[in-house]
Amino acid sequence: MTVSDVLTAALGAVALGAGLLVVTTRHVVRAGLWLVVALGAIAGLYLVLTAELVAWVQVLVYVGAVVVLLLFAVMLTRAPIGASDDLDRARWPGALIGAGAGAGLAALLIDAFRWTRVDLPEPGTAERLGAALFRTWVLPFELVSVLLLAALVGAIVVSRPDIGARLAQRRRG
Repeated sequence: MTVSDVLTAALGAVALGAGLLVVTTRHVVRAGLWLVVALGAIAGLYLVLTAELVAWVQVLVYVGAVVVLLLFAVMLTRAPIGASDDLDRARWPGALIGAGAGAGLAALLIDAFRWTRVDLPEPGTAERLGAALFRTWVLPFELVSVLLLAALVGAIVVSRPDIGARLAQRRRG
């Protein structure tokens, strides 16, 4: 085993463990923080695969923006932060479906690759990625940013009853 194999296995175990804690913890804020750990481990996996640009994009976009947006939305909507007994459900259906999906995917991958070595294409460069992003994908990128802005404004309107009441009053009168 090489050092990269050991790092891949260790970071995969950290990502898997943190992912399990995300879905099993009873505290929303702790789930968000475990999500930071899981996404950070995935960024570490990208670094092991020598995809530095993708790793830093992972850190900036997902860890830096999405998780902060999640925690911001939880605090803005005044959702219960602690454990909530009224939302508890039986866990066995979800565990059964997850185990079945995992077993199915494992069987599919084993059948598809049969433990053969797959030759990877030549790695891309940051220059080629930037050219593709700003030539081909600039419109979808901007549309997603407008969608996120609209979702943020909608969250503020929903969480503030005085704004919603003013909007309803304007529509009537």
